[in-house]
Amino acid sequence: MVTFIPFGEKPNRDGVLYVLQLLKRNKLIEDYMIVESSRVELLSERIPQDSAYIIGEHLATYGIVEKLRPQSLISVDAHTDLMHDYLDHGSWLAYTLEERLVNRAVVLAPVLMIPTTERTQLWTRRVKIFPALLRSRKVRGKWRAYKNLQTNDLLEILDEAKRYLGGGIYLTVDMDVLRPEYKIARFQHGELTLDELIEVLEEVKRNFRIEAFDIAEVSDRIRRSRLGKKAFVEVFQLLTG
Repeated sequence: MVTFIPFGEKPNRDGVLYVLQLLKRNKLIEDYMIVESSRVELLSERIPQDSAYIIGEHLATYGIVEKLRPQSLISVDAHTDLMHDYLDHGSWLAYTLEERLVNRAVVLAPVLMIPTTERTQLWTRRVKIFPALLRSRKVRGKWRAYKNLQTNDLLEILDEAKRYLGGGIYLTVDMDVLRPEYKIARFQHGELTLDELIEVLEEVKRNFRIEAFDIAEVSDRIRRSRLGKKAFVEVFQLLTG
């Protein structure tokens, strides 16, 4: 079964319901459930124990993880979602780690790495970050490059991730990880092409046991995006195949 969670503002809710119809038209789905909630705190009580979720605002992943309690998590996302100020779509992973809903996490392919304001802290404990592009950080007074998808081998990165996380994971794929021309998410997009995202996901499937997954940040922009529809369908088919 696939659980659809039209969570968040209206564009996110409408986007999730649109892709439900898209999948039905293409005969890619039969058994499904729709779960609605205006508050993330109620999601874990309402959603079923499922293996596949399609969600609007990425904050809904917090509710799913609260329900499933996986040991490890991989997030493929243009953003780290590790801001640590208040619980929302930009901080859900930080609070998931802080509250021990998941033990360890890896973020693959982010491009936006830094806090948005001087008062915003970035959560750094029990998480590894592998950016899409070459990025550096200060470690004990010296600048050091992150391992990244631009200059490092993907299999080497996933090997390190597997040693850190173990074999079984929860996978969340934020569709804003794709470049702007795919027009799926509402805000800033990432740097991956569809082919690059598919390669990442194929290797994640090959190297990990995906216990459950979600596809996140689907907005109603996808209605008017041929590339966006193609990307969503291909990601869905890969993860459910």
